[in-house]
Amino acid sequence: MADNYTPDEHHHLLDLCRRTLEAITNHQPPPPVDLNALSPALKAERACFVTMRRRDDGSLRGCTGTLVARRPLAIEVVEITRQTAFYDPRFPPVTAAEVPDLHLEISILTPPEPLSFDGPDDLVHKLRPTIDGVTLKLGSRRATFLPQVWKTYPSPPVFLSLLSEKMGLLPDTWRLPDIEVMTYQAIIIEED
Repeated sequence: MADNYTPDEHHHLLDLCRRTLEAITNHQPPPPVDLNALSPALKAERACFVTMRRRDDGSLRGCTGTLVARRPLAIEVVEITRQTAFYDPRFPPVTAAEVPDLHLEISILTPPEPLSFDGPDDLVHKLRPTIDGVTLKLGSRRATFLPQVWKTYPSPPVFLSLLSEKMGLLPDTWRLPDIEVMTYQAIIIEED
């Protein structure tokens, strides 16, 4: 997916993410977002994820987001930064002392599209590692992996098995005939 955001827009979003994290971990309100001062791209409704990693070893410290566009991107970045810092169920809330040692990454998502396939072999064949983020859905359960997760798990069967487990189900749940699969792409903006 082409990155149609300017370097200034990249900088603005990362700065907003960083200032939000600094403020909220110090029990302050997040920085205000003046929509009138923003470019059309930053005012457009877009879904996004915010990923936080430790700078020293690259380990995950939090990653949450939304798959559906709900509000202007700049405002969504503020909300998802708060959500990731305080409400990723896998981690305790981020503290102010940790903030300087965290590397921030924002993934801006395209709208998810249903992927049609004929069985597990066809599904594996149709996935595009490193390009597609993947969401699996079965009944009320759903889980997603961003496109960058392919770097860690490049084998489609392993990727899908881990995604099935992320849903809280058995590893070969992705092979079931009633599994729903959606794909999307991401523009990744990250700190140096």
